[in-house]
Amino acid sequence: MTTLRKALFIAAGLALGMAGSAALAADATAPATSAYHDGAHDFDFNIGTWRTHIKALQDPLGSTTWGEMTGTVTVRKIWGGKASMEEIEAGSKDNHFEGLTLFLYNPQSHQWSQTWVDSSNGTLNKSATGAFKDGRGELISQDTLHGRTVLIRDVWSDIQPNSHHFEESFSDDNGKTWQPDFIASLTRISP
Repeated sequence: MTTLRKALFIAAGLALGMAGSAALAADATAPATSAYHDGAHDFDFNIGTWRTHIKALQDPLGSTTWGEMTGTVTVRKIWGGKASMEEIEAGSKDNHFEGLTLFLYNPQSHQWSQTWVDSSNGTLNKSATGAFKDGRGELISQDTLHGRTVLIRDVWSDIQPNSHHFEESFSDDNGKTWQPDFIASLTRISP
């Protein structure tokens, strides 16, 4: 074998070896899609009409006074189940609000996003993003409250066919501690 052929053979072997190593490295670092839970139906439990009892802090991170109200939550699937729309109307003798929540599922990230709008200002809040694990949904967003950057965590838990629990909490220490500010107990009225 000539020196030139040997050099070409060695170079070709090195190139193939590097390509194989790169492929193995890519396989080792790429997440296996089968390892992710297909959460496209995780919010199906929420479809229907619910009676809700709400406790809310009057001023998150600035008050210990809770207000209570009752109301109705109506949730329907849209886009063939790839999303859902939630309408809330609740009040008490001192307070009344209406709101809308849009839930969207991203099949590439296997995560849900949640965007809330209050009818009093018609402004979309920053979206929370997250997923369900072991029957508990947790979505997180970041916002500003009293000039401070805070994390907001929305949690769905105690999910039963005819009831579930929702809790929103704030953290102003990057998630080390959480202060609940909105707690809802929901009971199904109709599917």
